[in-house]
Amino acid sequence: MANILKSLKKAKRDIVMSVQELGKTFIEGGQPLPILRGGGFELARGEIMALVGPSGCGKSTLLQCVGLLEQPTHGYIIMSGAPAHKMTEDQRTVIRREKLGFVYQRHNLLEDFSALENVMLPMLAAGIDEDTAAVRAKKLLKSVNILHRATHRPNEMSGGEQQRTAVARALANNPDIILADEPTGSLDPKHASVVFDLLLAQAREHKMAMLFVTHDMGLAQRADRIITIKNGVISPMPKSEKLC
Repeated sequence: MANILKSLKKAKRDIVMSVQELGKTFIEGGQPLPILRGGGFELARGEIMALVGPSGCGKSTLLQCVGLLEQPTHGYIIMSGAPAHKMTEDQRTVIRREKLGFVYQRHNLLEDFSALENVMLPMLAAGIDEDTAAVRAKKLLKSVNILHRATHRPNEMSGGEQQRTAVARALANNPDIILADEPTGSLDPKHASVVFDLLLAQAREHKMAMLFVTHDMGLAQRADRIITIKNGVISPMPKSEKLC
């Protein structure tokens, strides 16, 4: 019995995100528009999870909620043991900065800054000194095979290079969780494969949990688990179900 309890406590400590009965309703034209209606999932440290489903089912809304960019209408988001759904905006900002790394479909790099500076910025915002941030940023750019473009601005790089820089930026503060919304959606198949391989390798190497949205079932099947949203409810995707 003692061993069982010990295992259960260890498993609990390894859960970095727990989402329960999550709901999100928007008001459109004065009328409620429910997008998420319940369900949830648990994400463990080092686990890779894919979120799939047809357009408009609420995938991006879910990612915005668990990324603490949108406040859920109801339900629970527990992050590293803390009730994120009850936090103030200042507290949520700290969690976003220290615990989460974001990769978007479009790279969202700042056009007036070089690749190196874009990767440094999250660290500077977290209070890391400039010299230390520069050293770590160079290591991250090297890890995603883009160090040779460190001094280039986004408009001087290809789409694949920009997205690799965005991956490095997401890793800047060594987050517990990477949230990626169609991270290869704007790339051609060749560059998409390279970027996803790098993102997956970095997450696994550093034992980061990752939740990524994709329409590509080939990518989704490389995850440890797949979840979906059906009629607004978040749930595991049945193995027999095909993506629309």
